[in-house]
Amino acid sequence: MLQKTGRGLLALLLLVLDWTQPGLPSPLRPICDLRVLNHFIQEARDAEVAMKSCREGCGLSQSVTVPQTTVDFDVWEKKNALEQAQEVQTGLWLLEQALSSLQTSVTDTAMHSHVDNSVRNLLSINAVLRSLNIQEFTPPANATGLEGTWRVSSATDLLQVHVNFLRGKVHLLLSDAQACQPDVS
Repeated sequence: MLQKTGRGLLALLLLVLDWTQPGLPSPLRPICDLRVLNHFIQEARDAEVAMKSCREGCGLSQSVTVPQTTVDFDVWEKKNALEQAQEVQTGLWLLEQALSSLQTSVTDTAMHSHVDNSVRNLLSINAVLRSLNIQEFTPPANATGLEGTWRVSSATDLLQVHVNFLRGKVHLLLSDAQACQPDVS
């Protein structure tokens, strides 16, 4: 357990050190290596697997709103980069809210560590989006009535949505980020 947390912290430290190269007044360099996202996806899968084997103190106290994870590629491709970014950022915000709710209801120590790590990873993904100059979007304060959402009542379903959202829409947004495209001159 401690080793997995150490790996996650090491990955985050490397990201921060890469961004803050001392003495360079330049802006954040884009993080285009999808292995960073794959690391977060693997840790989300680890949390999902751990939740499936957790017997006590691992449930949600109430149902939570989460983003839809299905992607209609025709619809996705017709959206401009700003609309795609807003959809992903709204989904990340919803997942952060839902995982924070799970954080307060989980009493199993090992599972609590996985959930804490998942929340930290979502914050790191937002930092990656900033490094790619993806315009920040602040979702509305209330998830009620947001388009493209649904509610889940089990922690296992929440963590499955988390994995699928990272594998789907977040991956699509990062792989097509303008800052990562080779310059066409």
